[in-house]
Formats: sequence, structure tokens, C-alpha cells
Amino acid sequence: MTPEFMNTYGWPAIFMLAHIGAIIGCILGVMAYYTYAERKVLGAMQRRQGPMTVGPFGLLQPIADGIKLLSKETIIPSQANKAVFLIAPMLTFSLALVAWAVIPIDAGLALADINVGMLYLFAISSMGVYGIIMAGWASNSKYAFLGSMRSASQMVSYEVSMGLVIVTVILCTGSLNLSDIITVPRPMWVQVMLFPMLIVFLISILAECNRAPFDLPEGESEITGGFMVEYSAMTFALFFLGEYTNMILMSAMTTVLFLGGWLPPFGIEALAVVPGFIWFVLKTFLIMFFFLWARATFPRYRYDQLMRLGWKVFLPFTLIWVLVVSGSLIYFDALPR
Repeated sequence: MTPEFMNTYGWPAIFMLAHIGAIIGCILGVMAYYTYAERKVLGAMQRRQGPMTVGPFGLLQPIADGIKLLSKETIIPSQANKAVFLIAPMLTFSLALVAWAVIPIDAGLALADINVGMLYLFAISSMGVYGIIMAGWASNSKYAFLGSMRSASQMVSYEVSMGLVIVTVILCTGSLNLSDIITVPRPMWVQVMLFPMLIVFLISILAECNRAPFDLPEGESEITGGFMVEYSAMTFALFFLGEYTNMILMSAMTTVLFLGGWLPPFGIEALAVVPGFIWFVLKTFLIMFFFLWARATFPRYRYDQLMRLGWKVFLPFTLIWVLVVSGSLIYFDALPR
């Protein structure tokens, strides 16, 4: 191949593949040790040690778990739809990865800095329910099907309030581009008005990721594991990877929407000496810790309480707050230009 051909087609493609590989490698590494951090944090909150056996302080435990799952036999129920049964976990994990294409880690450091990045993220997160419904149906198990139906209704219910929260942020920034959402200046009164939406968004992402106290689709005490009850070995691991990758993605979305992304906290210029991607990572880790803290602190909701919170509390509140924020922006002539 000539140098002209490589410059036109080859090198850009190689750089793009290297960028994608680096993103996937970092996400998988963080995800693996997020499971370790969860077990350690829960252990500390419950006055026990957590994993301590494999490696110093149990640091090799995620690697041992991965090897164990890879070496096990994948068992497919005889009455299951084999093709859909195997596609479902692949779809769930793939969607959790492709959403990272538009997340800006630092200024100019995004795989695809598109103008409709927020719309892309919302579309990808909405599709996650398909993998869970496919898994519940293809397993040909009543427990799995009940778990998938629970998950579908739960995710759809809380996506409504999440969408209205995102609309409020877009009203304050005037852009669907994630980099613009971070860099557009927000007066202090706008930040204060967005704070209730931050609380709603944090609770909604717990429900969106099927995490405690909203882990009803996997309620072991009622439906013995929910939509994943028939999965084992690597197919189970893909669901596991997808769930934790989605938690990291939602934490990054919260950082972009509300915490200023790669910008130093509270706009303190003296902190700008720290590289932007480090601030992004630290803020994302803070939200990831919120997932663990909520699991260790709150008891599981009943299903009717979960639905009531989504439809009778969050939906009316977010609708009213969209009107309040938009009216305030118009009244104070603060619409972004």
C-alpha cells in the first residue's frame, strides 16, 4: 500500500481502532475492579472484610472470577429459543459499550463529538430493555419472563422522568452536544434550580440500572434471580458486564449533565492545574460510589411503591419543574444563545 493510500484510509482507521480499543480496555478494567470495590465497600459498611484471599488484599479476585466464569460450561435449557437466548446477553453488553462513543472524557477527547450526542445516549439507553425482554422470553421460564416484564416496565417508567430531566438541562445549555453542555456557563441560580433534577436523576439511574433498592427484576426472594435465572458461565458474565458498564455510563452521564465534566469543581481556577480527565474520572467515581452506598443503606422497595414513585411523584414533579425552569429562563432573559 502506498503512503498516500495509508494517509487517506489506513492511518485514520488504525488510529480510530486504537482509540476504540483503549476506551473498551479502560472500561473493562474499571468495571472489573468496580466489582471488587463494591464487595469491599459493602464489607466495610457491614463490618466485615470482603474479598481477602486471592492476591494481596484480594486485589486479584476480579481476575479469578473472570477465569472461573470463562472456564464453566454454558448450559442452555432444552426448551429455550437458543438463538435469542444467546443474542440477548450480547446485545445488552454491546449497547452498554457503544454508548461510550460520545462521552467526552476531556476537552476534545471523545470518539465521536456529534451535535446530537445527548439524543444518541438516550436512544442507546432506551434500547437496553430489549436484551432483558429477549432473555426473559427466550429462557421459556416463568420466573425469567416475570423478571423481564418487571424490568421492562421499570425501565420505561423511569426513562420518562430521566428524559424530562435531560430536557431541563438542554433548556439551560441550548445544545444536544455533550461538550457544549459541559462548557456553556451556568449562573449560580441556574445551578440551584437544577439541583432538584439532579436528585431525581440519581434516583432514576438506580432504577434504570436495576440496582438496589430497585433491584426487583432480580429479586432473589421472590423470583429466584429474575431474567438471568437460566443463564450461566459466559452468558451470565455478559449480563453482569453489561449491568456494571451501564452503571459506569450513567455515572459519566451525571458528571456531564450536572457536575461540569472535566472542568474543575465550583469553577475554582486554582484547581485548573489538574488535568481535566482526572476531574472527570474523580466525579464519575463519586457517582459510582453512590450506587454502592444506596445498596448498603436502603431496603428493597415493593413493586407498587416503585411504580408509584415513578408515575405519581417523579413524572408530575419533573413536568412542573420543566415549566418552572423554562419560565425562569425566559423571565430573566437567560436563554442560551
